[in-house]
Amino acid sequence: MTVYDFRVKTIEGREVKLDEYKDKVLLIVNVASKCGFTPQYEGLEIIFEKHKDQGFAVLAFPCNQFGAQEPGTEEDIKSFCDLQYGVKFPLFSKIDVNGPNTHPLYEFLKKSLPGVLGSEGIKWNFTKFLIDRQGNPVKRYGSADKPESINQEIEALL
Repeated sequence: MTVYDFRVKTIEGREVKLDEYKDKVLLIVNVASKCGFTPQYEGLEIIFEKHKDQGFAVLAFPCNQFGAQEPGTEEDIKSFCDLQYGVKFPLFSKIDVNGPNTHPLYEFLKKSLPGVLGSEGIKWNFTKFLIDRQGNPVKRYGSADKPESINQEIEALL
């Protein structure tokens, strides 16, 4: 099983299979608009723009499970990302990353790459998963890991 086996909804509501991103290096991130880590959108956009022509994409999944820091609608989220950060990488519909309604993609990611002390739960917004060109999760990063700090690891997979 790889990330390519999962279906997700774009922020516009269109269902897509992640095999649309086959042969790309991916950074999958749970995001929020009202979080102390929200300025990471800027770094995510910078690394996306820098590497998109080499086969790299950031896939952002809004989540309202941490301090209710993503309360808006999909339209609100899309507008915020565009106006505040000029986000061009793909945004998806709001999902749960923990608990009984966890999206299957995140169940897979958490089982593939447990966190500290084997904990599977996502601790906060802007947890990142680096995915290789074959769709395999290769590394998990915490919220405090800024996008620019993992640039070398992205480049190594490209």
